Amino acid sequence: MAIAQSRVTAQGQVSVPAAVRKVLGVGPGSILEWERQGDKVVVRRAGKYTFDDIHRALFGDKKVRRRSLRELNEGKAQYIRERYGRGPNARD
Repeated sequence: MAIAQSRVTAQGQVSVPAAVRKVLGVGPGSILEWERQGDKVVVRRAGKYTFDDIHRALFGDKKVRRRSLRELNEGKAQYIRERYGRGPNARD
């Protein structure tokens, strides 16, 4: 069900109805971005992405196993050791 409707002017301009501005949290000077998703066009406040948008961009449709905070912290620590750690042959 549509939130509201707008009319396109001869110059191609569209007024954003108050109900939509409220939902998007936009006001004067806000930037909106328009994205095609199949046969739909999605309008959103620029720079604001949902968790699902970011997850889809990183992993596509692949399901990722949830991990505990402890597992995440261990993974970060391992990455830091491997990336920045000094081996036995490192010079001080």
